[in-house]
Amino acid sequence: MLPGVAINDSEDTKITNIKRGKYFRWSYIMLPVVFFLFSVILAVVFYNKLPPEVYYHFSGDIPDREVSRVAIIAWLLIPQFFLAFIGVAISGIGSIISKKYELSDSNHIKRMLMAMGNMVALPQIILIFAMLDIFLYNAYDIRLIPLWIVIVIILLLGTIVLGIFFFQTLRQYHRSNIKQNQE
Repeated sequence: MLPGVAINDSEDTKITNIKRGKYFRWSYIMLPVVFFLFSVILAVVFYNKLPPEVYYHFSGDIPDREVSRVAIIAWLLIPQFFLAFIGVAISGIGSIISKKYELSDSNHIKRMLMAMGNMVALPQIILIFAMLDIFLYNAYDIRLIPLWIVIVIILLLGTIVLGIFFFQTLRQYHRSNIKQNQE
């Protein structure tokens, strides 16, 4: 068989899917990329508004540790980049595996890849909140709610959403297996 020459419709569909990039979708990594870009925009907007030494740690409402604004920007953007990269890597590896084993036509696999790639958005949201809290305090002397409350809320909401997602995926998978067994 020559490369790119289809023997039957099934083979032609596989080649077309590979050419169109059907195995990897941007929806698999949408949230990590958007949150990383949002973090970069926040850093650019607030950079000139920050003093040379930025307070980043608070005992109650009193700041007690400071660092240079370049260092705090790096400390806040590097983890965002790393988390976005992890989302891309997870989705990319999952797409390669599903391509190799020809699993990409399954909605179950697509949903799982989307969940796995976007799951890193949960810690990204927490980092964005911490970034915004630090920036607002240093630029405008405004404090947001304590970070631990945000962490608890994000983790609870994330657990609920992921639980619903996995329950629906398992239910859908179970239904498709029943249909296959009936045929």
